[in-house]
Amino acid sequence: MSWWSVQDGAITARITEEKPCKDNQYLFCEYGTMTDFELKLKHRLVSEHNVNGGFQFRSEHYEGDDCKGYQVDNNTETDWLVRLYDEFGRHTLAWRGERTVFDKDGNTTKTDIPKIKKKAHFKLNKWHNYHLICKGNTLTLFVNGKLIAEVVDNDPANLDLSGLLALQLHSGKPMLVQFKDIWLKEL
Repeated sequence: MSWWSVQDGAITARITEEKPCKDNQYLFCEYGTMTDFELKLKHRLVSEHNVNGGFQFRSEHYEGDDCKGYQVDNNTETDWLVRLYDEFGRHTLAWRGERTVFDKDGNTTKTDIPKIKKKAHFKLNKWHNYHLICKGNTLTLFVNGKLIAEVVDNDPANLDLSGLLALQLHSGKPMLVQFKDIWLKEL
């Protein structure tokens, strides 16, 4: 918990030169297991460096304090900026601007989401509205009201239908990570 605080009305985590972070840190939601839900929150990553962060959903505690499962993953200095990811699993599920369908054998069919595959319409150091809808095997992510990525997961060997919500402070260079205005609705 020493990484986390509340500043300016936001859940805040910070890495500094004086307090480096060698392992990912998670703040797990005490709500419990989530299945079908709609989640809205504001989030930002601030750093002079290329940093990574995001939040886990339908995930589980893994090897001590780590987290395994679906993730909204952000990276500040990449073309993709935001993606749907599977931590300790299949890795990238859908890049920004992509819709991915996994068949029952884990094979993928990918299609572009028009206009989103091009240059990103936002920077991660500013506050942005994330809207995630998880219903059955479908994961749909919006940022600032625009569809960013979607996954239809028909792969029974890897599909996660329930799990925990966890906010992430990713190990690495100095950064400020903030989350606020978190809203959750069961579907």
